[in-house]
Amino acid sequence: MENGRINVVTGAFGFTGKHITKRLLDMGEEVRTITGHPERPGEFGGRVKAYPYNFNKPEQLTESLRGADTLYNTYWVRFDHGSVTFGSAVENSRTLIKAAQNAGVRRIVHVSICNPSENSTLPYYRGKAEVEKIIKTSKLSYTILRPTVLFGDQGILINNIAWFLRKLPVFAVPGSGEYELQPIYVEDLADLAVEWGHRDENIVLDAVGPETYSFNALVKLIAEKIG
Repeated sequence: MENGRINVVTGAFGFTGKHITKRLLDMGEEVRTITGHPERPGEFGGRVKAYPYNFNKPEQLTESLRGADTLYNTYWVRFDHGSVTFGSAVENSRTLIKAAQNAGVRRIVHVSICNPSENSTLPYYRGKAEVEKIIKTSKLSYTILRPTVLFGDQGILINNIAWFLRKLPVFAVPGSGEYELQPIYVEDLADLAVEWGHRDENIVLDAVGPETYSFNALVKLIAEKIG
């Protein structure tokens, strides 16, 4: 039975969003999603109403958020492709956050990345830092979660590494490979997101797991697991 609390999860049918959504539904809370593919059937049946990313129609985007208490935001792009760029993702995020304010949303839980920086030479990290700044200067109460690497059944980075190790005779490690990572299980990240969605204080949290690996060690571990 629903307890009356309404949440919006961007990308509720995706890797991170679906775990957040499941926890909220299990708690008896209502969930809507804003997604790039609202016509696709999700695994939650009719329990989650889907709306499109109406970034070019901010009034409609606002209406899809109206009445919600908390916005769980997983929206981002993986890479530049045509008109879809990290720069456009920043502007879309700005539109989303403004729409949330106009809709009366109380709080945002935003999934960012570890060590974002506006001075980064990498547009991915620079864009993530810009979105964090937009959130911090908004009128929304916020939690910003900064994971390093997410893992789970559909984890993109881990699965991509495994794919390359299976298909290629040589795996190219970016940089020295000695930089440290603390992978976090996606279900643990979802627990953290929902916990902080029910709080009030503004906070930025490093979302990390208990084990620390160098990138080289992580690749070696994956190679051992896949044989």
